[in-house]
Amino acid sequence: MQEQYRTVARAGVHETEINRSRFICALAPVATEEEAQEFIARVRKEHPTATHNCFAYVIGADASVQRASDDGEPGGTAGAPMLQMLMRREVRYTAAVVTRYYGGVKLGAGGLIRAYGGVVGEALDAVGTLTRQRFRLATVTVDHQRAGRLENDLRATGRVVRDVRYAEAVTIEIGLPDSEVPAFRAWLADTTAGTAELELGGEAFA
Repeated sequence: MQEQYRTVARAGVHETEINRSRFICALAPVATEEEAQEFIARVRKEHPTATHNCFAYVIGADASVQRASDDGEPGGTAGAPMLQMLMRREVRYTAAVVTRYYGGVKLGAGGLIRAYGGVVGEALDAVGTLTRQRFRLATVTVDHQRAGRLENDLRATGRVVRDVRYAEAVTIEIGLPDSEVPAFRAWLADTTAGTAELELGGEAFA
């Protein structure tokens, strides 16, 4: 199971010109294959007169879904180098579409491979990436008297506090790396004199 993965920081567009051809790379974070397909369709709609709209995307922290299309360029000269660039940069949950407006000068297979892979690399540099860490979701239940101090202590020790709810007792939802659960359990018992309850939930990336 992947403990972390890298993805694009935001959606963005980067353009470059090579031998009079315009190469426009659009990048977007996508959670599912459906989202990737919707993003590709949206870019195609924005560039209906383009010569090609080639794409590549990687879904899953372990890159379990990988797809690419040359969209009419010679086989293996567009989608494959785009996908290779995403994989080389270890980027996940990301879709890339490279729109090409042909400028009248043939680039040849090697030139196309360098152009399509290169513009994806440049777009990743321009947009930036961020790393998402796998967390175990956990809920801490504590009395009102200790809640404020406990929340401050959690934030001060760098814990990811996701939610705080006040009712008869106070529940604080946090994210914990799996490896830290035993140590956190001991710290919590010590900090609250054994009065807080810890309940472990599912997993998420943050």
